[in-house]
Amino acid sequence: MSAAAPGGAAALGLDAGSTTLKAVAIDAAGRILARRVEPSHPRIGEQAERLLAALRAEVGGEPPVGATGYGRKRVAAGRALTEITCHARGAFALAGRPGVLLDMGGQDTKVIRVGPGGEVQDFAMNDKCAAGTGRFLEVILARLHVPLAEVAEQAARAARPVTVSSTCTVFAESEVISLLASGEPLEGIVKGLHAALASRTAAMVRGAGEGELLMSGGVALNAAMVAALAEALGRPVRVLPEPQLAGALGAALAVLGRSG
Repeated sequence: MSAAAPGGAAALGLDAGSTTLKAVAIDAAGRILARRVEPSHPRIGEQAERLLAALRAEVGGEPPVGATGYGRKRVAAGRALTEITCHARGAFALAGRPGVLLDMGGQDTKVIRVGPGGEVQDFAMNDKCAAGTGRFLEVILARLHVPLAEVAEQAARAARPVTVSSTCTVFAESEVISLLASGEPLEGIVKGLHAALASRTAAMVRGAGEGELLMSGGVALNAAMVAALAEALGRPVRVLPEPQLAGALGAALAVLGRSG
């Protein structure tokens, strides 16, 4: 592949996630020049090629590509990179300093201790059950017919969180329907769902030790989840700028050999 023109794109990064596909173009200094975010399609290889082609058309040239995420090996990229490394690099670049990164996506939840050079010092991961991921909220909120745009408002209106005790997404879905039928308020159930997920996630975060808590991933766009985590942990949660792009940015930086 030819190098990017001076001042143009130096690398492309792609994060092929289970829920969304994210792609970025960066310059030699690591600045994001262009980005794309779309819901993931079953034929993720074809979708990725289309997104990368759109980025190339926008920034010009044929910059090298780094790919990460669960679908990284289905993508035509020069380098396939692990998610943990890419998210650490991307978070370090977006935050400008080290910390404890909580990345909540549709398929898994990652807690990564990011060192002063953007390196991974330690990590923990929940990828065994949807109850500890964004999929838990996605499934049950859809069943309750609560769109994401209304979630924070619903949770804020709640006088109290309604306890949701099921730790399985399927059983929790049945439980919240029963709670509604028994007269529990919708806003209290919404708040309780977020409190339940925050409680499960908090144990992973505490295991990573002290440090500024950074948050990335699609769930970071849910203000109710951010508030529930801060309450469960008793510490502030800093949502990274453009939190969905951390993995894709880290993949692009890795191609350049940069920490951010």
